[in-house]
Amino acid sequence: MGLVGMYLRSKMEDTPVFQAAAALHDAGPPAPRLGAMMRRYWRPMLVVGGLVVALNVVNYTLLSYMPTYLRRRIGLSADEALIVPIIGMLMMMLFLPLAGALSDRLGRRAMWRVSLIGLLAAAVPLYWLMGTGLAGAITGFMLLGLLYVPQLATISATFPALFPTQVRFAGFAIAYNVSTSIFGGTAPAVGSGLISLTGNELMPAFYMMLACGVGLVALRFMPETAGRSLHDDPFAKEPA
Repeated sequence: MGLVGMYLRSKMEDTPVFQAAAALHDAGPPAPRLGAMMRRYWRPMLVVGGLVVALNVVNYTLLSYMPTYLRRRIGLSADEALIVPIIGMLMMMLFLPLAGALSDRLGRRAMWRVSLIGLLAAAVPLYWLMGTGLAGAITGFMLLGLLYVPQLATISATFPALFPTQVRFAGFAIAYNVSTSIFGGTAPAVGSGLISLTGNELMPAFYMMLACGVGLVALRFMPETAGRSLHDDPFAKEPA
């Protein structure tokens, strides 16, 4: 798959915005160094970092840790624990393009708001439902996945557009990967550790709720980027 991705990327042209910026590179100011970039663009970096807390805690908890959780904590067989996320992710694949198209009409903020509030409200009940057996696990996973789809469908359109062209990739990549490494990759271990500490099998749901709360705070400061020119710096026009 990586080779396929490399081939497809090699055949794609850069965006007109980037091509225009590259043409002016020699005449214009150089891109800022890391320290200067973080001082100047700390607001979009914090917003992306906060949203990624929610994005990847849900991602790693729901899509990576779930088979282990269902097998060890809920008591499903190994085959059943694999069937649940497979069915759920197939359903998510069907809704991803629909959510992406809807975000162009309603905006990125609206899609994220629905997802974060929905997960915040439904995580515990749906985790409880998953503990009732195979049918409950499939239903609960599918509903959690459906609530998560608006985030997944809008990542590529939302995060890069928060940065101006000259730091778009660097700013997005640093904020995304730092937040992912701290909160995403550790989510399964945190969920399992909280269960061991408290004896409560619903603790991954509470951790998911906490992450979505962080995401809602970050969303409060995110400007809408749908329909906005990529030539603009969205934070330059936002109130301090």
